[in-house]
Parts: sequence; structure tokens; C-alpha cells
Amino acid sequence: MSDLTLTTFDWVPPPPRGFVRDLRVRWALEEAALPYRVASVPFNGRGAEHLAHQPFGQVPWLTDGDLSIFESGAILLHLGALSAKLMPSDPRGRVEATEWLFAALNSVEMASLPWTMSKFMGHPSDTAAWKFVDDFLKLRLKHLEPVLAAREWLAGSFSVADVLMSDVLRVVDQFDGLADSPACRAYVARATGRPAFAKAHADQMAHFAAADKARGM
Repeated sequence: MSDLTLTTFDWVPPPPRGFVRDLRVRWALEEAALPYRVASVPFNGRGAEHLAHQPFGQVPWLTDGDLSIFESGAILLHLGALSAKLMPSDPRGRVEATEWLFAALNSVEMASLPWTMSKFMGHPSDTAAWKFVDDFLKLRLKHLEPVLAAREWLAGSFSVADVLMSDVLRVVDQFDGLADSPACRAYVARATGRPAFAKAHADQMAHFAAADKARGM
């Protein structure tokens, strides 16, 4: 049995709660019913030990015995190799899940992240820079919409590709960015309606709520 430890921050301010990327890993672990424990590192003061596991000072990372894995996509691929609940067993299905996982990161999130960061920070939406960011995301959603209209999940059965893609899209949906993409919005609703997502989300929120209590907030 693997010895899995997921490391996240000990605390974050309220706005990103429910969206910190350890949720992607929690979700996959819950889907696969893999036993794991959660560890934390300081949000403030990221030292050499943190950087030894995550060279950009981010979270999450996962340790599996003597392996330490950073980047949520890499972690999800590792978990997919541990559970058939997270990755199709046939070669074609594995390839399809892998390519859509990379598409979520490389084609969709690269467009959605500047958009959502601007929304989080309250940047003005009447600038040329915003129009570029908004148009870029809309183009990606335009291409994704017919794909999600034609299938329930990206690679046949639910997989790590769906964990990643739906997590990327739900941040956009948080700011009503899927209003003109009904298939994308329905896909997010299907994915986040799964019990494993609900458990992962509740656990992340409880983790940060406990940190507030410990800080006397």
C-alpha cells in the first residue's frame, strides 16, 4: 500500500479558499479511495525545505514513500497509475485522458488564469489588455464547448483529466465566465456534483477554518 502524504499551506486568506490546488489532489484521492494524510507548510516564510519539494514555493506536493512529486498535473498522473478509477485501462483511453489533462493545463488554464486573476484582483474591464485576455479565454471556450456537448467525460469514464479540466473551468464559472458556454457549465456541474468533490472541498475549507481558529481569528 502506498504511503501518501499531501502537503498544502497551513493557512491562506479567504478569497482563494476552495480553489487552492491541493483540492485537485484531494479530489482524486477521494475518487480512488486511496488512504492519505495531509501535512502543511507555512503560508508566510517559505524556506529551503519547502523549496526542496516545490521549487517555486507553491503547493501542493505529494510524497509517496521516498518519491516527492510537485505540480498538480504530475501528481494526478501519478495517482492515475495507482488506480483504475482515475485512468482508463485501455491504451487509447489512457492516451486520451493524458492529452486532455495536458490540454486543461496548457490550452485552457493558460487562457483562464490571467482572466480569473484579473477578476480576483478587481482589475478594470474596459481596457485593451482586458479585451485581449477576455477574447483569448472565449476562443478557448468556443473550441471546448462542442467537445463537452458531445460527451459526459473527456476520456469515456471519469478520469484525472476531468478532475483537472473541471477544476480549471469552475474558477471561470465562479465569475460567471461560462454564461455563454452551457455545455462547459453543465460539465462543471456534473463533476462538482460528485461526492468525492464535495468531500475534498469540505475538507479543504475545514483545514483553513481550523487555521483561523488556531490564529484566534
